[in-house]
Parts: sequence; C-alpha cells; structure tokens
Amino acid sequence: MKRIVPWLAATAFALAQGPALASPVAISASDSFRVGDHGVLCTAQRRSEDSRFTSMFDRGYDVVCRDAATPVARLYALKAPAGDPAKGTDKDLSCANPAEATIADLGGVAKVECRNSAGLNYTIYRLRRGGETLSAEGLSAYDSALQVGLRALAADRPVSGEISVATTNAGDPAAFARVQAASLDPAQALAAGYDRNIEGSYAEASEFFEALVGRVRINDSEANKAAEYYANAAMQQSNLGHMAEADRLFADAAKVADGSDALFGRLFRNLQAMHRLNQLDAEGALVALDTAVPAIAEAAGSSERLTGGFIDKQLSQRLQVDDDAMIKLGGGATHLSETERGTLLDAQSHYLRGVARRMKGEPDAARSEFATAMSDYASVRGGAVRSMHWMIASIFTEQAQLAEAQGKGSLAESHLREALRIYEDDYPESATVLSAKARLAALQARHGAMSDAIPAYRQLVRDAAHVPGGSEALRALIKPYFEALVAKGDMQSANDFFLASQAMVRPGVAQTQAVFARELSGGSDEASSLFRQSISLTRDIVVTDAEIARLGAIDTRTPEENQLLVAAQAHRQQVGADQTALLAQLAAFPKFRVMASSTLELEGMQAALKPGEAYYKLLIVDETAYGMLVRPDNSRIFKIKATRDELEKLTDAIRDSIVIEESNQLVTNPFNLVAAHKMYDLLFGAVAGEVPSIRHLVFEPDGPLLKLPANVLVMDQASVDAYVARQKAKNPDEFDFTGTAWLGRDRMISTAVSAQSFIDVRRLPASRAARNYLGMGQNAPAARLEWAPHSEQGRDPCDWALSVWNKPISSAELRLASLRLGGMDNEVVTEEGFSDTALREREDLKDFRIIQFATHGLVTAPRPGCPARPALVTSFGQRDSDGLLSFKEIFDLRLDADTVILSACDTAGAATAAATREAGIGTGGNFALDGLVRAFVGAGARSVIASHWPVPDDYDATKRLMSLIYEDSSTRPIGESMRLSENLLMDDPLTSHPYYWAAFAIVGDAAKPLSSGGTGQLADTQGAVNQKETHQ
Repeated sequence: MKRIVPWLAATAFALAQGPALASPVAISASDSFRVGDHGVLCTAQRRSEDSRFTSMFDRGYDVVCRDAATPVARLYALKAPAGDPAKGTDKDLSCANPAEATIADLGGVAKVECRNSAGLNYTIYRLRRGGETLSAEGLSAYDSALQVGLRALAADRPVSGEISVATTNAGDPAAFARVQAASLDPAQALAAGYDRNIEGSYAEASEFFEALVGRVRINDSEANKAAEYYANAAMQQSNLGHMAEADRLFADAAKVADGSDALFGRLFRNLQAMHRLNQLDAEGALVALDTAVPAIAEAAGSSERLTGGFIDKQLSQRLQVDDDAMIKLGGGATHLSETERGTLLDAQSHYLRGVARRMKGEPDAARSEFATAMSDYASVRGGAVRSMHWMIASIFTEQAQLAEAQGKGSLAESHLREALRIYEDDYPESATVLSAKARLAALQARHGAMSDAIPAYRQLVRDAAHVPGGSEALRALIKPYFEALVAKGDMQSANDFFLASQAMVRPGVAQTQAVFARELSGGSDEASSLFRQSISLTRDIVVTDAEIARLGAIDTRTPEENQLLVAAQAHRQQVGADQTALLAQLAAFPKFRVMASSTLELEGMQAALKPGEAYYKLLIVDETAYGMLVRPDNSRIFKIKATRDELEKLTDAIRDSIVIEESNQLVTNPFNLVAAHKMYDLLFGAVAGEVPSIRHLVFEPDGPLLKLPANVLVMDQASVDAYVARQKAKNPDEFDFTGTAWLGRDRMISTAVSAQSFIDVRRLPASRAARNYLGMGQNAPAARLEWAPHSEQGRDPCDWALSVWNKPISSAELRLASLRLGGMDNEVVTEEGFSDTALREREDLKDFRIIQFATHGLVTAPRPGCPARPALVTSFGQRDSDGLLSFKEIFDLRLDADTVILSACDTAGAATAAATREAGIGTGGNFALDGLVRAFVGAGARSVIASHWPVPDDYDATKRLMSLIYEDSSTRPIGESMRLSENLLMDDPLTSHPYYWAAFAIVGDAAKPLSSGGTGQLADTQGAVNQKETHQ
C-alpha cells in the first residue's frame, strides 16, 4: 500500500526520543559513520565499552560490512600510548614485527601482519596523532576498510574511498544493521534505530528495534523498556507496509505500557495516529489523536522519587523516554523538563491533525493545526530545540501540497526547497533527502518544468542505489518521473525509464538467479565451493535467528526450551564467525570483490538480444501500468490504458475460464477469448506492428500478470469473431478453439523476473554434469506403506490430508522422457524410492543435466487458518519423513542442472514470506514464482519449466505436450520445442483449450536447449533396457 506521508514516522522519534542534532560531521562526536563512500557498504558503530578503554575520552568502533555476519574490524582512538600491537586485543594472534605502511594522506603508520587462531590473516595499523593512538585492526581480507577507517579517524570525519571486499549479494541489504544491533548495548541500539528512522532507512531501523524486542522477550531485566521497544518496532513495520505486524506490536506495547505515564501516552498516541496515516486512514488518525492521555501534572514528583531512590514502573518507563538522547533534545545543555517534552509531543499531535485534515480536504483546518504546532514549538526555549526541525520541514512539505492545490506553484516550490534545506543540513546523503528531492522534482514535472525535473529524477535514480533505504524511499515518489518519460517517449527517455524501472520491487527469485550467476562466475571450483558454503551459512543464520525469536517469544519457557535457546544463541555466534571467515577466504578471488550490478543499461539489454528477439517489460506503479518493448535496434515505452485493479480483474476472468475450483472439484469452462484479446490489446496494442516479427519474446510480468502465462493472449479480433460464429451452428463445440491466433503460436516465450536476472541466466555457463536425465515421481500411496501414517488421528491440524498421497501422478511421462532423451545412465525413481528422505540423502543430484518431477505440487494452505508452505509430494520415507519435499529442502539440494521440469500442480505459485524465512532466505516472498521455482533456482537450476495450474491427464495432453521437448534436446531451443508441442495440441479440437497446452512457463532463457549435452536422439531398444529404474 502506498504511504501518502512517508516522512511522518521520522518526526515522532525526533520529537519524543531522538537526538536533537543530526549526526555531526566530526567522527569523535558521532555514534556511527559510513566507512568509504563507494564499493561494498561498510559502517562503523561506536562501542559502549571495551577492555582497552582507560579514560572517558577513549573511543572504539565495530566495523560491519554487507554480507558479513559478524564485525570484520575495529577502529580505536585511545589516549594511552601504543604498546605491543598484539597485546590488548581480544584475538589470539601470532604477529610479525611492525613495518612501515603507506596509506594515502597519512604518514608514520605502523603495520603488523598477524594470523589468528582460525588461520586467517589479520592486520593491525597504528598511528600516533594529536595525542591519541589511532588503530584499525581486523581481517586482512578487509584491508581497504581498515585503511579508509584509519584515514577517517585521523581526519575526524568520514573520508572518500572504495571498499573492495568479498560480497555475495545474497543477504538482505539491511542485514548488516542486524549484525550491528547484536553488538550494541540497548541504549546504543535504540539511538541507532532512531538515527536510521530519521534518515528514512526504515528497513535498517526495523532491525535495531526488532533486536531490542527480541532482547526484552528473552531478558526480563529489560522488561521496563518493553513498551518503548514494541512501539518503535511497530512504527517501523508500519513504515515498511507490514500493517498486520504493526498492529500486533502496537498491541504488545499497550499490554506492557503504564497507562498513567503522561509522556509515553502522548508518544504512543502519536505513533498510532501515524500508523493510521500510513494506511491513508485520516479519520482513524483523528480518532487516535483524540485518545485521552494523563495531564503532565500527574507525573509530577518524579525527581523527588528518583532522588529518594524509589523507582516504580512509571518512573522506570519515564527514564527510558528521558535518556541521554533526551538531553540532546534541549540542545545538549540541560534536560528538557517534563512539561517541555509534553508540549513538544502535543505540538506534534497538532501537526498530525493538520496532515489528517489536509487528507480529508479541509485546508483551512489543516493550516490552523499547523499554526498551533508552530506556536507550541516556539514556546519551548524560544524554538531552539533543533530536533524539532523535522517537524518544521514536514510542515513546509504539507504547506507545499496546500499551496499547489490552490494553484500557487511557485509558493509550493519555495516550501519544498525550504524543507529540503533543513533535511540536507541535518541529515545529508540520507534517504530522507532523496525523498525531499523527489517531491520537488515531482512538483516540477507536474508544472511542466521538465528541463529541471527529468535531470533531477535521473540523478536520484542513480543516487538511490548507494544510499541505505534510498530505493525504498524513491519507489513511493517516482510515478511522476515515469509519467514524464512516457509523455516524452524518445530514446533517452526509454533508457531512463529502463533504469528507473529496475528500482521497483521484483520477485525474490530475481535475487536468487543473480546469486546463482555470481556463484558460477568465480572461475574455479574452489571459488564456487567457498561461495556456496558462504550462502549456506548465511541461510543458517536466518533460520537460527528465526528460531531464537520463536523461543524468545514464549512467555513462560520450560527448562528444555531455555536449553534450546542457549544452544541456538551459541550456534548463531559460531556460524556467524564461520561465515565471516569464509567471506575472508573468498576475498582471494577478485571476481567476488566486485559488487554485482543491480541495474542494467538499456544498451546492455539490446546488445544481449539476438535478431528476432524482444524484451517486454510490464511495470505497475500504484494503479498505473506501463509497458516497454526492447528490440536490438529500438525501444518503445507507453502507458497501458488500464489500472492495476482492471488488469487484476481481467487476469482473474482469463484464469477462471481455464480452471477454477468449485466444491473441491477443478472445473474447466469455455475459454474467455474476449478477455484474452482485450488483455493482448492493452499490453501489446501500442506495439502491435512489432509483434509479428518477434520470434522469441522475453516477457517480464508484474502484478497480476505474474500468475498468467503470456502465450494464452489472443492477437486478433478475427479469432474471437470466428469462435462466436461457430457457436451459432447446430451442436457447437464450445471447447473447440482451433484456428485462434494465440500469442504463443508463432514465437517462443521466456518468463523473466527482472532485466538483470535474464541477462545473468543468458550468460550462465552450461551444466558440467556427466549424466543426462533423472526423472522422479509417482509416489507410493500412504496406505501401501506400513511406516506411513494411515489415519488422520493425532496428526497436526495443518497437515495435508492423507488423500493427497493416494492419487499419485503416473510415471509414464518420466519413462517416455528417459527413453527419448537417450543415454545409458538415465534414471527414473518412483514408488518407495521417491521419498523425501531418499532425496535429501542423495549426493549425486548434481550429476544430472535434466531433472524432472511428476508429482503433485502444493502451494496453497491445506485449510483456512494454516500457513502456506510450498512443497512437492513424495512417498513417505522410513525415517524423518513427512512425505513432502519442502521449499527449504529443495533449496538445500545440490544441483547442477540445465533444466528442471516440474510436471506438477501450479508450481509457478508463490511462497509466503514466512516460508521463505524458514528456508533461510531473508528477502522476497509473497510473489508468484517465489515458491518452488525460486527454490529450484536456489538449488542450482539454470531454467525451470513450471506450471501455472494443475496439469491435465485427459487425452494424454501433458504427455503429448512434453514429448517434443525431449527431441533434439541438446540443439533445439527449449522454447521452440515447447512451441511446437503446444501447436500440436492447439490444432486438435479435443485439446485446443489453453487448459491442455498453456500451463507451462519457461522461467529462464527459452532460447537455450533443454540440455547442454547428450545425444538428443531416440534411444535404441538396448539403451532403453539399460536405463536404470528405481522403485525402492
């Protein structure tokens, strides 16, 4: 859901708890700073205590870099003279003698080369400067971060520099904030969370607050801080659009808050109002703001109680609001009084009322509320409370909207520029600054100042990739840019559109494809092995973090659960250290010290396309849809004349005419040709003249089109008219669609999930597997296996019914494939041999170029109220088996496959975010194609052939459809084989309905063959006899 006021959340924290001043430029006065300004993202976070600190002036920082699960280095500024470099560290080091080092802008630097107990190289740099001993020490693989960090300490400000260290690009971009949060004490983590929030980096802020929530759940000694932690965590979830989770956390905060606390009551009231505004619920925000809160006088006596040594729940909670950050709120001199803080929070409530009134179309009431907010602000220390600048900037932004609504464009621009000035002064190079610039550019675009707006947006798109939270901030404000580019429509606009579109959220499988491509780019088996191990450990960390959170959330843990929690925490610490060590080893391979590009220039896509190919990108922003067609020699961008909601309804109409579940039965209706032609006209009408010459269409869907294969679209009205005419004849066959001009009839179609991931897949080297084909399916019914469950009694209510296992899909298709693909060592595994246990234990899966499953796919929830966890049905194994190959278990397989074929039900469906996290994947989920397709890509499949709906057995349709795919498998493009097979069914009246031929989508590159090797010819009889078939 779009957030209409994305700057609101920052204001609450700045007013109620956050620092009065923005992070100053001087490092000595900062809690954190970025190390370097390009390359891999690394940050330094101040340590609250350290065994080396001997005075209050000593400082230390942990350095955390993207993808590393633990800090990789430390920076120190100590008053004590330098001693033995190896002494005083908490590392077991064996070091050589110091030597002089050359570092830009610095002289007199001593360098000590060491090895730690894990056998990793460790470097220490030391410099005496200005009465301090400055040092940077850490893993030698992070030498660029060490040198830039030391330069920053010496200059007492962040300095420019490239950080060239190993990165996998596999982790959640905000995961390094999670690592920092784990290393900080609660007060520091809270302050860091506020800073990230004010900067607009909501995903990072969320990590700090979630870490604090996790600590308070585990450690009862911090229970007095719970309300603040829960409320902050709730606000971040609201900022990120996770409204249900925000509601849950707000409810948790309410449970533990002291209702008599006047200040926290005001803070909580304001946060809940902002949560409503994030949901565009202005009326709900006003209701929240009308919540009664205690008068400030009710909290009087706090100072006396504190002086007397009496700290009750109310006063304890007060101290959490009145912490060191609150001292800064008054300009750094003295504490703000309780009355002053209450006045500021009330001023904010008037500001929020103004926002709500403006949203309700009440401009005069809004202005009145803003004026009251400004007056209250001025009444506190003469308006000298600097942290209130956030509210002032926000009011300028609101006033700009009011002025523009009155037709006063120049005044609106003046207000936005004043807001931008405040943001740039207080938080330079932050996501909030990007948002302010984007609002200004949007205003300019709406008023026709394209010469200013378009260059500004162009720079914002490039800047967003390097600012934490930048892309997320830009997404909510970028629509005017797309509108301007489409209206202009020239080649420069097309290139700008192509770049900007890549900032939008894509299915998680796009990242998984990019990670797989990065793994195979290492250039050696050792490099790929280290990369894979690092990815596995990263996933282990995500799973362990989830388990720690689960155990921590238990209100009253048993002794056994406490033991499990301690063990999980120990495991997390060890696996984090192991993962960081692996990354250090990976740094020996230059390929992995380069950040993988997340954006692709238009000319790069055009260069990758072959004659007769085209890349079609559908982009939906809010309710507006855009299309882009890229050919090797030209490109077109255009606006689609339908809203998201209209496309959703049209997609559903088409899908429901293919197959729909009614009364627990799958029903096929006459196909909706009218809707399919309308969809074609909407998506391709602007480029209809180009389509006939396209022989390979790479289709990147968005929104509802992710769940519909493009090949079912109907290209002309004549097909619709001919069908309608046939229905007027006597005894017409309403399921006969022969002669229809399907989009998929004359061209191959690939499904892409992002431009960069398609290029990555196209460039992937072929499988090096020695064996050609492995087919698995036709599970053994549970009733036939003595070790399988035979009754629903005692099973989990959210388990699938045993009837799922009693209707296995025939293995005939697998045997046909094995026969036609040839090869002396093809293998077909069915019945008892096809169990989840057996699959997990196989170590030779990476030896097959083609792997096919003929079984049921489960992508929905077994019943209402249960979670949806994608899986393939297998036979029940004799141990540790649930008869399912789960999303996580698929991800854990080790494949080296050119193609994985999923002849199962709806295998192109989504996985929930929860199921994704259970598999150790920190990003994505809730998109079509993020389920089984993503899992197999993660396991090592270059292309996946998946189905959009349950594949039919009638008329041997699936068997006939797949038969041609196996011919010429090493030479003919897989998309061409699919097209030829589909045409056979299209032209048969019995199977011309798309239900029979259109289910499968090729997620990957359809221009590649099914397999990189093998004979591709029909096997002789003796070969068929020699092929291995396993039943048990």
